[in-house]
Amino acid sequence: MIDNKTVLAIIPARGGSKGVPRKNIRELASKPLIAWTIEAAKKSKYIDRLVVSTDDEEIAEVARKWGCEVPFIRPSELAQDDTPGIDPILHAMELLPGFDYIVLLQPTSPLRNTDDIDSCLEKCINEKANACVSVTMTDKSPFWMYQLSEGAMLEPVIDSKQPVLRRQDAPDVYVLNGAVYVASANWLYGTRSFLQSETIGFVMPKERSYDLDTPLDFLIIETILENNMQFQNS
Repeated sequence: MIDNKTVLAIIPARGGSKGVPRKNIRELASKPLIAWTIEAAKKSKYIDRLVVSTDDEEIAEVARKWGCEVPFIRPSELAQDDTPGIDPILHAMELLPGFDYIVLLQPTSPLRNTDDIDSCLEKCINEKANACVSVTMTDKSPFWMYQLSEGAMLEPVIDSKQPVLRRQDAPDVYVLNGAVYVASANWLYGTRSFLQSETIGFVMPKERSYDLDTPLDFLIIETILENNMQFQNS
């Protein structure tokens, strides 16, 4: 609970995955991928109830093993490749009503920690915002991005009258990192999206903003996690 408001956190984890088969329960630095998110969420000061939404019995079993509640099995029609990401969240909200705030925690952000979760919630409450999502500063400025025309001519993505020639002159630009999504439950029911014009951003550092989607991501993130664990044990 935060500011006398109740909080439901949802970890969506479907069984199908084309990029990395069975990635949600694949071992990552000695733990299933989903376990990193479960452990971070369970340490939150504010989350009143933490659940995993999955269509897969094996994922459900792993989630329970790591101490997370799986109160229902998601219908298969809500676990397809083309299922909008918000649909499983709304489904969970309908089955588990009565919470003031909803937190979406994707298991593909294993470097996100408990403080990131709680700080995003705090910012949403303190700023009296309907929604707050985590972002990180992008390495590649869109001021230096181009499209190729049919004749292979470079066409700027951002048509600026005054070209930005030096990196230090480019404005800070942020990208969604997929780690934490927070929203008022009533507002989310109406908008059916965490991302609206009134959504505010919570900035996370780059080193905790990796989103796991490919086998290469697994190797990179596992190296980071193992180095972190060695540093903590030294």
